[in-house]
Amino acid sequence: MSTTQKDQNYGFALFIICILFFIFGFITWANSQLIPYLKIACQLTSTESYYVASAFFAAYFVMSIPSSYVLKFTGFKNGMSVGLFVMALGAAIFIPAAYSRSFPTFLIGLFVIGSGLALLQTASNPYAAAIGPKESAAKRISILGICNKIAGIMAVYALGSIILKDSDAFEASLKTMNDAAKNLALNQLAEKVVVPYIVIAASFALVGILLLVIKLPAVDEADDSLILEGHSQSSFKGVKEKTVLNFPHLIIGVLALFFYVGMEVISYDTFAAFGTHLGYSLDVSKSFATYTGYGLLLGYTVGIVSIPKLISQRNALVISCVLSILLVVLVMVIKSNPDFVSLNLAGYIMQIPSHPAVWIFALLGFSNSVMWPAIFPMAIDGLGKFTKMGSALLVMAIVGGAILPPIYGYVSEKIGSAQQAYIIMIPAYLFILYFAVSGYKLGKKA
Repeated sequence: MSTTQKDQNYGFALFIICILFFIFGFITWANSQLIPYLKIACQLTSTESYYVASAFFAAYFVMSIPSSYVLKFTGFKNGMSVGLFVMALGAAIFIPAAYSRSFPTFLIGLFVIGSGLALLQTASNPYAAAIGPKESAAKRISILGICNKIAGIMAVYALGSIILKDSDAFEASLKTMNDAAKNLALNQLAEKVVVPYIVIAASFALVGILLLVIKLPAVDEADDSLILEGHSQSSFKGVKEKTVLNFPHLIIGVLALFFYVGMEVISYDTFAAFGTHLGYSLDVSKSFATYTGYGLLLGYTVGIVSIPKLISQRNALVISCVLSILLVVLVMVIKSNPDFVSLNLAGYIMQIPSHPAVWIFALLGFSNSVMWPAIFPMAIDGLGKFTKMGSALLVMAIVGGAILPPIYGYVSEKIGSAQQAYIIMIPAYLFILYFAVSGYKLGKKA
């Protein structure tokens, strides 16, 4: 094959993976709109509404290891197709869930979507690292991360404009209705999600079929060096260990990733509720999660430019943890009125919230951006033949996104403050800081 053909195949494969990462971001960030939407449509408490995140991210914990076995039979490309078909099925479950206004059925649909996404992630992440030169793998992953977050921002705007349109006026009108009228109105609200999720299901199925029929570059799926590039396999005392659980730095890394994912999900899935707590209407605060997305995009860009040229990955993780703790403290103590500031953008007047807590909380997107890219390679460093199983354990740690948001919701209900409930984020960031300072060295030779 000529160099030009190789470049074309590589470019096309990267384009396809970009589409997949776009899908990851869109469907994951859609939850930030489903949480307030289902809270109204299914008349839920704050804690119950965050079960949306629980059902979605719990699938990663349950399905990560089974996904690795599925991929042994399907390979990366066909495995990605299977994942998309499973996600299409999960999106289709939203149709009967909406017509019956059944929250448990919505949760089943979310779990199925998460299961397909776990398979898709398990296949596409190592494939993305393997399709091109190893020395540019970090740059590719950063590009894919940017695609992911752009899709997330689009999901907030697109889905929010459909299912949360005029939500404040709707909630106010519910208070004046009798039971029969209220039930009819809630049924009509629940049905707003039908068309968007038909489109989503059809899109997933279409991309799944596309992956089955196109040709993508083959990769060596048994090559652990794809993951271990740049890491030493002889720097640990336990090189003869018999199980992956005998590497203490990995266990600490799994816990660090558990807390990180929980914190990132809280940073965007709770933003709408936080905005209403500050005094903004839901019509305004429903788009606040996009600010976190912009912060993440900025963080990815800074990381591409500065790591490792200007700062090491570990030092960047330390700084990110300290900055995150500072931001959370500021968010908890700052008080202000829910006001706006007007910006004139080429003749278009745009009003944005001026409450400092909104923008400080949005900066968590920036401080969070380096955590996954730093924790993952530090945790699998030196695992050798246990790398794949170690990677599966780290993917299972995404269950933090299922467990920690409902805990935040419970704490906010108990203390009566969505703002003060963010105190639960501080010990999580402290543990990640411990991993960055010394936990990553556990078991290494002196």
